[in-house]
Amino acid sequence: MNGIAEKIIEIGKKMYERGFVAANDGNISARLPDGSILITPTGVSKGDMTADMLLRVNLEGKILSGSGKKSSETGMHLRIYKENTEICAVVHAHPPYSTAFAVAEQPLDLPIYPEALVLLGEVPCAPYAKPGTPAVGDSVAPYCKTHRAVLLAHHGLVAWGRDLTEAWHRMEAAEGYARIILLTKYVMGIVKPLTQKEINELKTEG
Repeated sequence: MNGIAEKIIEIGKKMYERGFVAANDGNISARLPDGSILITPTGVSKGDMTADMLLRVNLEGKILSGSGKKSSETGMHLRIYKENTEICAVVHAHPPYSTAFAVAEQPLDLPIYPEALVLLGEVPCAPYAKPGTPAVGDSVAPYCKTHRAVLLAHHGLVAWGRDLTEAWHRMEAAEGYARIILLTKYVMGIVKPLTQKEINELKTEG
């Protein structure tokens, strides 16, 4: 567990330093070998966390160890793990470019950037749900087996993976993808999508 806890702390610092979160925003979690979930608590800056602040909860949300309080978004994390047993890490933040698309309820689906297509595929935008409610988990659930990251309408971005590194890389990739779409489509006003043949070749390689 120590290695996983250290990785959560490392990712939390990166999130904060890169402006993906402000104040106490964001959550990070990982599935442990025994099936329980190690997750960040509420009310703590992701740039100032220490391993002893992390909570260990079961899939029903009961705190098994740790003295902090659960984030209101714990339920979203647990729903993602329940929907897809292959997912072992979840990262949620509010990176500015991705969040701008989430606020506009626009998916990241413009086929112009090969790296994003291979690493991410389409990043859909889940319907709006009141933050901190079970409805957020409901909105994300349909995508957990078919996608690698999802925008939360008027909220932010959530990405998952087989481990913390993969989940974090997918979040970084989604933010880079959002920035490129914004610059090409909305600033330059020039969009030259890849052809279907080129897209199919990428899917074969991926």
